[in-house]
Amino acid sequence: MKKLFPTPWLSVFLLAVWMLLFNSIAPGVVLLGAIFAWFVPFLFRSAWPKFATIKRPDLALVYFFILLNDIVVANFKIAGMIIGKPRSIKPALFVFPLDMKEELPVTILASTITLTPGTVSCEITRGRKGILIHAFSEENPEEVINTIRNRYERRLKEIFKC
Repeated sequence: MKKLFPTPWLSVFLLAVWMLLFNSIAPGVVLLGAIFAWFVPFLFRSAWPKFATIKRPDLALVYFFILLNDIVVANFKIAGMIIGKPRSIKPALFVFPLDMKEELPVTILASTITLTPGTVSCEITRGRKGILIHAFSEENPEEVINTIRNRYERRLKEIFKC
């Protein structure tokens, strides 16, 4: 079955996008969309990357809510800094050393850093050894590194078992 439908969820997504683009559920549109939704993943199955899979979806859900909470809290913190004392803002650029090497968890960590207001992932270094981070205002980069390691990276390692 996996050889015939290499990525079933991608096929479903492609069919849904196809039907939304045509704004129609006419039989011809659905049939042609279904053919393309099957053919595109089937044609490119050998080029599809092998990503790490989520081993603990329960922890992934917890991670999502922790991230959502951190985004809201950081928004208020950054707004307070800007409104309160803009002169106290001290930007910093530093490298977060990675313990993970898998592509998907590292990408999720870099996205998490960027989604949290006040920090931006600038670059993932060669060999996925670190992430270059720009912090909006940070006097102690080691504190940010410890927070990222304990709050996000540790959880991602548990979620993906890597």
